[in-house]
Amino acid sequence: MKLERLIISCGGTGGHFFPGLSIARTFRKQGGEVMLLLSGVNAQSQAQCAENFRIKAVALPVMPSWKRKPLAFLRGLCRGYRESVQTVKEFSPQAVLGMGSFAMTPVLLGALKCHVPVFLHDGNARIGRGNRIFSRWAKLLGAGFPAVNGDKCRCRVSDVGMPVRPELLECAGISRKEALDKLNAAFGCELKEENTTILIFGGSQGAAVFNSVLPQALKACGAQDIQVLHLCGKGKKVETEKLYSDAAFPVLLLESSDRMEYFLGSADAVFSRSGGSTLAELALFGKGAFLIPYPYAAEGHQQDNAEYFERNGAALVIGNEDFSVEKAVELLNNEVCAGNGKLAERGMAAKQLARPDASLRMLEEISAIIG
Repeated sequence: MKLERLIISCGGTGGHFFPGLSIARTFRKQGGEVMLLLSGVNAQSQAQCAENFRIKAVALPVMPSWKRKPLAFLRGLCRGYRESVQTVKEFSPQAVLGMGSFAMTPVLLGALKCHVPVFLHDGNARIGRGNRIFSRWAKLLGAGFPAVNGDKCRCRVSDVGMPVRPELLECAGISRKEALDKLNAAFGCELKEENTTILIFGGSQGAAVFNSVLPQALKACGAQDIQVLHLCGKGKKVETEKLYSDAAFPVLLLESSDRMEYFLGSADAVFSRSGGSTLAELALFGKGAFLIPYPYAAEGHQQDNAEYFERNGAALVIGNEDFSVEKAVELLNNEVCAGNGKLAERGMAAKQLARPDASLRMLEEISAIIG
């Protein structure tokens, strides 16, 4: 039996939503019929994003964090469960895929109520608590990276990789010159191909430690012929701009960008957090990195992600508490601007970890099991 109808449950942060949307877009391109059921506080905006790609999406009732608002969580869960059961019955999917986090709870409970096979995906090296709980009822869990705690799952775990946006897949082979030209044209800057390009980004919310430490370190290291691309996060531009005000090197400073292919394609060195989507994109573009894991990530999963890249020679990991101006200056002088080939070596190692077929592999696993 061929997989033709699929519901994907995602929500919460972009790290759960965008991989689910990537799988949905891939499945739709194959001719399949797909619907997203979205939970969490961002469900409405995520539904609009999905519909921009002509993907059917339903925003379920708001279900805030159960730790902060347990009663509101339970009310949202109950209402979401009832709507999920109704939607599953009407859409009649052959499978339901949950993309991790407790935001998927009402949908997966609805799928089980309707006797629809449940599948899971986790985008980190450490399988999250929600996925571990639901694994006892799941047919399979697709992992974004080799799981450090795969033995805690009650279902089979398959290393399918982390899905990335189709736009990034299409541009993964972009040349550095072309990427720099695109940035110059889009933002009216004068980035030069002969300069070492340093990309700094801390995820969708930015990272305060990057915004404060790196501008100071870049000015203090005394490096010549560098240029900086810095995505500082929403509402952080004014304060970060002040720190760069007297910089002697070109700086393109933005809150965020939806054209990460140009930023990644331009970079020689990357300073970033180590979320699953970030690392999948770094691998796709073959970019070695200096990873500073977010210290408050659930169960320390960003540390596990970063260590996987470091073990494979694709990154250098620095603890958030250790990432001082002095440490950053040391890295810039000894690793980035030294011209010793370390950046290229890490980039090649990162490329070996890329899984551009992750969406296809997840769909193939589901199809094989329901068939």
